[in-house]
Formats: sequence, structure tokens, C-alpha cells
Amino acid sequence: MFLTRLGFGSRMVVTGDVTQVDLPGGMKSGLRVVEDILTGIEDVHFNRLTSHDVVRHRLVGHIVAAYDEYEARRDDEGEDLPRGRRAGGPRQGHQR
Repeated sequence: MFLTRLGFGSRMVVTGDVTQVDLPGGMKSGLRVVEDILTGIEDVHFNRLTSHDVVRHRLVGHIVAAYDEYEARRDDEGEDLPRGRRAGGPRQGHQR
């Protein structure tokens, strides 16, 4: 695991989108597992971006927000709804 290769005086940034999951139903995103394991460790931080953090076309912002709302409902309802996948594929560029 590359996280164990951090040298003295170094910093490491890991990026990803926990909503970009195409695993079979019931399997948890590796990013979510890492967050569960490492939350609470000193000097380890997790930041979550929202649709307000991404600079895109207005319509794309609405689509991303709709998927966020869908995922929230899915989580509230015990994962009965099928897992959504964000439109547009992985987030690339155009972030501020």
C-alpha cells in the first residue's frame, strides 16, 4: 500500500470521488473503506467537495446536485435504490 511509503517531511494527497463506483451491489468503495479506517488519525484529513466547488456549465451543476440528492435518499432508505453514477464520468479539470 502506497500510503505506508510516506517519507519524513513529506505530504501526500489522494484524490477520488466516492460516488464514482461501478462495483457490484453491496460492495463498498475502497475510498470509503480508507476513510473509515483512517478517520481520527492525527494529520489525516478528508475533504468533500460539493457542486458549489466545481466550476462547470450550469446544467451540469444541476445534474451533479440531482445525483447527490439521489445518493442521499438511497443512503437514508437503506440502499434499496440502485446506485447512481455521476453523469460525465470522472471529474477532471475545471475545479477551482
